[in-house]
Amino acid sequence: MSGEELLRAVRAGRTVEVTGLLDGMTDGERRSCLPALRELRKELRATPWGATSRSTAGPALHAAGAACHTGAAGAASWIAAADMRWSQASPGVLLHVLGDRETDWLADLTHRLARRPAGSRLPFALLSGLVGLSGCEVPTTEAYVRGWFEHIGASRDSEDTLARRLRQEPRLPRMVDALLTSLDVTGQITWMFGDGPGSWHHALAELAAEGTLDREILVDACVARLLRGGAPAEQRLFLSLLSCLGPTRDEERERSADWIALAREAVPTVAWHAQSVLAALALEGELTPRQLAEMSSAVLFRTEKKLVRAQLILLGKVLGRDPSTADALLPTVAQAFGHEDPEAQERALKLVEHHGAALPEGGEERVRIGELADGLSPGLRLRARRLLGIEEPGSASVVQEELLPPVPERARLAAAPDSVAELAEEISALLVSDGGVAAFERALDGLVRHAHRDRDGLVDALGPVVARCRWMNLDARHQTTMARFRESPHGLDVVLAALFEKVDTATLHAAVQQGAPNGNCPHSAMSRAFDARLWEVAYRLRAEPMPLLLATPTWDTGLLEPDELVTRLAEYRRLEARPGAADFAQALLRVRRGDRATATAAAARARAVGSPEGYRLAQWLADEGPLPPVYRRRTAGVRILVELGGLEEIQGLFPPEFRLLGRPFTVFKDRSSCRHWDVATKRHWPAVVPERRELVAARVLRDVSMLSVDDSRSDAAILPLLAEADGPAGEALHLCVAYGLGARHAEDRHAAVDALLVLAARGQLDAGRLGADLGELVCRGAVKPSRLADSIHAAAATGAYATVWSVLRDLLPALLTDLAAEGSDGGPIRGLGELLTVAADCAERSGARGDLAHLAGAAGRRGSSKVVVQARRLRLALTQEAAA
Repeated sequence: MSGEELLRAVRAGRTVEVTGLLDGMTDGERRSCLPALRELRKELRATPWGATSRSTAGPALHAAGAACHTGAAGAASWIAAADMRWSQASPGVLLHVLGDRETDWLADLTHRLARRPAGSRLPFALLSGLVGLSGCEVPTTEAYVRGWFEHIGASRDSEDTLARRLRQEPRLPRMVDALLTSLDVTGQITWMFGDGPGSWHHALAELAAEGTLDREILVDACVARLLRGGAPAEQRLFLSLLSCLGPTRDEERERSADWIALAREAVPTVAWHAQSVLAALALEGELTPRQLAEMSSAVLFRTEKKLVRAQLILLGKVLGRDPSTADALLPTVAQAFGHEDPEAQERALKLVEHHGAALPEGGEERVRIGELADGLSPGLRLRARRLLGIEEPGSASVVQEELLPPVPERARLAAAPDSVAELAEEISALLVSDGGVAAFERALDGLVRHAHRDRDGLVDALGPVVARCRWMNLDARHQTTMARFRESPHGLDVVLAALFEKVDTATLHAAVQQGAPNGNCPHSAMSRAFDARLWEVAYRLRAEPMPLLLATPTWDTGLLEPDELVTRLAEYRRLEARPGAADFAQALLRVRRGDRATATAAAARARAVGSPEGYRLAQWLADEGPLPPVYRRRTAGVRILVELGGLEEIQGLFPPEFRLLGRPFTVFKDRSSCRHWDVATKRHWPAVVPERRELVAARVLRDVSMLSVDDSRSDAAILPLLAEADGPAGEALHLCVAYGLGARHAEDRHAAVDALLVLAARGQLDAGRLGADLGELVCRGAVKPSRLADSIHAAAATGAYATVWSVLRDLLPALLTDLAAEGSDGGPIRGLGELLTVAADCAERSGARGDLAHLAGAAGRRGSSKVVVQARRLRLALTQEAAA
């Protein structure tokens, strides 16, 4: 009877009664109750999350199960189970029902629970209570240490300091050692460490100063954690603690090897601290020239400009105090010749110029410096050669060859999968990740072909693939289901849902006849054309399966070869099948008309097919290639946007959903109802009109402008696709690239740089237009010069010096106008110095010559600011005679 009474008490949630019953049971009686408790646990897992039975019976079940397990392993698994985490018994109850166990058993349970992941969120009161009951050694696992840390930090009140509470801990040294060596620092831990007089940093430093904790052990632990590396937040935490401990000069000198390692590889904040420690030691004579050279070699290879410049300043001070160190230090200084920062290069060269006289003529040091001088920019390289007495190149030009990426080659789409098993694998991959235009179109064509041949076999093969799709559990007759698919077809989902009859035929037919309600936002023309074909395919799968798709592209850019389209129309004619209107319209927009000879020959073949679609294709191919739209620039706040005129040829016989592409496009459309936030879907839009990329660029221009103006992210992913597409690269695309170069996030700037270089490699970049657009956007405040400088530098670093200079040549005059004005007291635009630095480097390396408007006025200003110095350098590069 005791087992039945226990189960009734657990179900009712009477925890006090449960503990009383358990106290009177033997081990055998407790074990006999486990099957019923497991069944109850399974029953509660199946109930809804907020069910009353869960909150009522949960704590009592948790305590009863822990007590009825006579093995420590089973008890630990029950106590830490994830499904019972939110309905646990209190630590006091658990300690009570486990208190009659032997100490060895309790010690085993304690360490098993302590080894659980910290995410198990076991109460520290339970773990510490078990340690007290068992008398075992305190665990130093992540879970126990984190629990102790949070317990100590959360238990303070206004009258009790953290240092006082720590003094009362009986095992303080062991816990602090575990805290510093094994704690996985997270954002919450960083916040709880705090800052200021009452923080953990100051409390530990106070205890170390009074001798309660071993100060040397704490210093070693902090340095070890810094050497281990980790996230910047973690590194800053231990650096703050180290600073509070205040290592003495002797302690710093003893760890000089550690500081050198940190200066070489640590995150910038830690590297800066290590450099400052080593600099102080060096200026006090505590570092040998060899040690200083080793440290400098590490720092001068870092990308952080401030660190490199500070190191060069330190080397200059040491060389000034002791010229005899020149032979050891100057070859190290010369390692900065290859740094990407031109200012660092020039500073290093000045040190060699100032102290190089101390080097022996013809010595190894001079030879080594001469070898490293090849990494300097052309202007500085000439200075270095003259200094070192190296013979200048005779007829060889110092102009560097322009390096552009190879022109991207189109990839031909493979045929649709032959078997339903292979098709199912490809669709499975597409449902979890965007495979791009090629994978999507290949899978869509495969669905159509196999549904026409063997619909049942296709459904059987795809069953396991779509089993977890959210629409599989929806009722096709439910209005919410239909509305959801009308508003968001989401790629292949609507086609698959139609195949599995999860969208009723009436909804599919209405979508084909009326179109999806995509609103009237700037993207609606692209999305409606893309979605219309998907709805048509989904409807025809149910009503009238098509043998194949006409619009499946030949190339991964979306282009369709004319001969291939004619062959497909002939197959439709042979099978007496009816082409889909949206599919044929998409095929017309994709068919390649740029090659007039091929298009004319294909037009004759299309006319011979004898179908209405064949005659329509023949007429389409016989017309001239795609006409460029009429542009109109508009401003909206700080933005510059583009409007497009209408295109008559995309009207007439095209379905209504496609006619929107040819209608005038205005930037003042309603954006409040826009739902086109999915970047993956936008990547398919260039393939809708592969020879008319400006139609896409104009419609995504506002989105791309948000990368720079509003600091959004990810929308630049479409830029490389537009650069690789066909058709004229006009105002809209160049403005898109301009905004992308000024994006807030590095990945978006990199995408814009890729687009710029691809356009240049294809001979389609209008550098003057891009430079002028950038100048206007910077002056309007839409693009920040500092971000632009980073992008421009990244493009130049690939070797495209002439290309980058051709852009800067039309950008810089707009930024130099006010600075060069006579009597102007205004300061330079922030980031102008960096842009001038890149411009000077590109001019030197590309051999650019000629005048630049307003440059002379900027170079003639007084002072030695970065803007003035780099303006003078650029003027010199543009006016000097080319190396003969």
